[in-house]
Amino acid sequence: MSTPTPPVLEDGLRNNLIRKQLLQAIYAADYTAAAITSPFTETGALAALPAGYVAVGYTTDDGLTFTSDLSMVDTTSSQSIEPTRSDVETEVLTGQYAPQETNRATVAMYKGLSLSGADALPEIGEAWEMKRPAVPKVPYYRMLFLGVDYGDDGGEIYVAKFYPKARPTSKDSQQWARSTESQWPVTVQAYRDPVLKTAEMEWVDGPGWRAMAAPITP
Repeated sequence: MSTPTPPVLEDGLRNNLIRKQLLQAIYAADYTAAAITSPFTETGALAALPAGYVAVGYTTDDGLTFTSDLSMVDTTSSQSIEPTRSDVETEVLTGQYAPQETNRATVAMYKGLSLSGADALPEIGEAWEMKRPAVPKVPYYRMLFLGVDYGDDGGEIYVAKFYPKARPTSKDSQQWARSTESQWPVTVQAYRDPVLKTAEMEWVDGPGWRAMAAPITP
């Protein structure tokens, strides 16, 4: 009988898989816009966005915060002190960010307005007038979140997250002060899209990511 070989603690460790999202970008569109089925081309480069998607612009250096509020329901039995079965009851996906630009996208989503069309805000530089309705509307949007890192060869590594059907479900307070910029902070929640059959789609790609397919030599 042969003696088992003890594991080498360094086996499987790859520090080039420790990633950050050094830059982030957010794009939003009305729910009537085309959904994004892939944000990348066949070569891994970023593809052009469908018509109607607008950039949210600068956000605070807190970046983007994504949460997955998972709730489980357990089945218990008299013969076991541990649950004998556990199932997902709900899972709520949200994205939180604080825009720093006062532009059409940030104000529209904070106020529950359309991003395009006849009822959208006028262009920047034209007069804006917003009246709070008796029953505020909270329309659905399409949301694309992009993060970029760089591989050892300098190539881009993209992480893309798409909420095909999302709406703001909470808004943080807005402060007017000399010491800080005006912000339009919101939390958007993802909902299941009836056509795409999902509430979230996510991808990892880019030239830097594909370069990692090359074998690592010791």
